[in-house]
Amino acid sequence: MAADVMTGPETFAGWTYWPELLETPVPRYTSYPTAAEFVEESFEERQRAALQALRGTVSLYLHIPYCQEICWYCGCNTGAANKSQRLGAYLEALHHEIELVSRLLHPSVRVSRIAFGGGSPNAIKPTDFVRLVDRLTLNFRLEKPVLSIELDPRTLAPDWFMAIRGIGVIKASLGVQTLDPRVQEAIGRIQPRDLIARATDGLRNAGVDSVNFDLMYGLPFQTDEILSDTLEQSVAMGADRVALFGYAHVPHMIPRQKRIDVSQLPDQRARFRMAAQGHAQLASAGYQPVGFDHFALPEDDLAVAARTGTLRRNFQGFTEDQSPVLLGLGASSISEFPELFVQTEKNAGRYRMLIGADQLAGRKGVARSAEDRRRGTIITDLLCRGSATIDADLLAGNRDRLEPFIARGLASLSGNVLTLAKSSEPYARSIAAVFDAYRSGVRQFSSAV
Repeated sequence: MAADVMTGPETFAGWTYWPELLETPVPRYTSYPTAAEFVEESFEERQRAALQALRGTVSLYLHIPYCQEICWYCGCNTGAANKSQRLGAYLEALHHEIELVSRLLHPSVRVSRIAFGGGSPNAIKPTDFVRLVDRLTLNFRLEKPVLSIELDPRTLAPDWFMAIRGIGVIKASLGVQTLDPRVQEAIGRIQPRDLIARATDGLRNAGVDSVNFDLMYGLPFQTDEILSDTLEQSVAMGADRVALFGYAHVPHMIPRQKRIDVSQLPDQRARFRMAAQGHAQLASAGYQPVGFDHFALPEDDLAVAARTGTLRRNFQGFTEDQSPVLLGLGASSISEFPELFVQTEKNAGRYRMLIGADQLAGRKGVARSAEDRRRGTIITDLLCRGSATIDADLLAGNRDRLEPFIARGLASLSGNVLTLAKSSEPYARSIAAVFDAYRSGVRQFSSAV
């Protein structure tokens, strides 16, 4: 009788697959507490007090919750930009909010970075974008701010390049997702490679020195070969940064995803393999891994921040931005203060009504306790620097939850310093979640990989 053959865990491109450690979905930790802990109530007074107390450097984020075309996979707060009157009314409210917020700020407050996101900021006209920047210039004290913008390459008209050059935008992110025609059709986002190449070249000629490609794995009909080809073409087009996200299929939360054929989605093992091979392919192409799902060329600011230990994480993901305060403007935007997170009213119509009544529109959020900040620092240090100093009480209370990761060589303890091992990237968020005091209940989050 033949003896049973003992097989060990599978390894893909240097990452070992431990499915039992990935069973529990975890947050992306763009904040702590996460948005799942936000409570719905008026935060106007707390928002006002936090704005009035600010001193020093801040960053701005402006949200344009509209797109010319709505993609089926997208989980962003966005709607169709098919009515000029609706866009005009929204922009009027956004201009007014800029004035409301700026009047509350102390003269010492300076803006060092401005990011435009959505939706798709290029759902509005370039002239409207210029007017928006003019309004910021008139109302805030700008300190040679770094300007960045998210763009939909499908609707990136030539006059946008003129606006980008004139304003001085130097960082741009293109929603690419995949370059395979069949996968594009399956997610409702048709954009030929030549269109992406023209957008990239246009941004270069407009003075943008850092172009990011947002890409996805785990899409319907996507195979290892299809993902590899998309990565190869992205590298050839000269992307300075790549964000390689796993598609989260949650149609119960995002109804538009019901149009995606769930029978054609890769399973958990295939997703892990794609993430591993994508990580290895980009690293071998000369990109520096930044955290789990970001990559940057060595000279890019994001890579420099990762090497020098100054990498941070905010609601936009991994960032080199060093400001401790992020002021969100526009419907659904989130403001980040040291002791408070505030989310603006999500519904664009209600947002316009509140702002039109001269009210701050913070309608959701959470106050950050000293314990939240303590745990948040550990989570940030693990995700951004790969190690964290753990206070004795937290270490003692979480030894059992850490042990499965330590036993498999994914992390190690030296005294009270917890260090993530090389090739532990897919487990980083799961390890960080050990120190999340809010994860005892059942929550809906995306897959860890």
